[in-house]
Amino acid sequence: MSQESGYVPPKVWTWEKASGGTFASINRPIAGPTHDQALPVGKHPFQLYSMGTPNGVKVTVMLEELLALGYQDAEYDAWLIRIGDGDQFGSGFVEINPNSKIPALVDHGPAEPIRVFESGAILLYLAERFGEFLPGSLAKRTETLNWLFWQMGSAPFLGGGFGHFYAYAPEKIEYAIDRYAMEAKRQLDVLDRRLAETPYLAGDDYTIADIANWAWYGQLALGRQYDAGEFLQVQEYAHVQRWARAIDARPAVRRGRMVNRTFGDPAMQLHERHDASDFETRTEDKRESVE
Repeated sequence: MSQESGYVPPKVWTWEKASGGTFASINRPIAGPTHDQALPVGKHPFQLYSMGTPNGVKVTVMLEELLALGYQDAEYDAWLIRIGDGDQFGSGFVEINPNSKIPALVDHGPAEPIRVFESGAILLYLAERFGEFLPGSLAKRTETLNWLFWQMGSAPFLGGGFGHFYAYAPEKIEYAIDRYAMEAKRQLDVLDRRLAETPYLAGDDYTIADIANWAWYGQLALGRQYDAGEFLQVQEYAHVQRWARAIDARPAVRRGRMVNRTFGDPAMQLHERHDASDFETRTEDKRESVE
């Protein structure tokens, strides 16, 4: 692995050149919109603007789980935000999420629409809105939130740290990959030790803590993140493996994984979702076969 040497940071950093790497064309050191772009609005109360990354998957899984329980008020339109193209910097999206990150949700059910951004906040909002996947007792609710916020604080080291330097950076930097691989494995060990004690992260019940963590660590354990399963030896974490497979087998999780997805098997890609029947009629393999 190559490693940059001899770089001395200047006294004041300035944005003088593209950073390189997969997302170089959209990286910038300022917030706010880059262009005017209104967001579409569909027929359902919930309007989701997202992409099928782990953070996006959290929300689509949650919505599909609510629908599976019979909550028809959880019906939603899911619009694709192509982050590689910079859709998240459109004026309409920035109005919903000033941080320009997916996912972002608007609930048009109340008299005044409510915007919700940050995937953990969306999971918590939906759990409280419908009274599901968040225990009622103080102790169990607190344990659920412990693991929800653990994921929100830890995953940037997995995604922006390990994932970036292992898969997306323009150069393979040994120090950076070693640093974040060590942290990724430490986090997997944290989960493995917890899941040796209990079926799900907060106890006996499947909660928003599991949905949030599975989207990142469950999919990593199943070999779906950064093509890094062998490198990180994910099979060693037996309790994470058991938990990841159990959640992966849920029908709502399979549907949630498909929404706003633009990569992999076309049969698992549903770029936009506006009705439950879209899973049967509008995945990319079906769309392509008609054209």
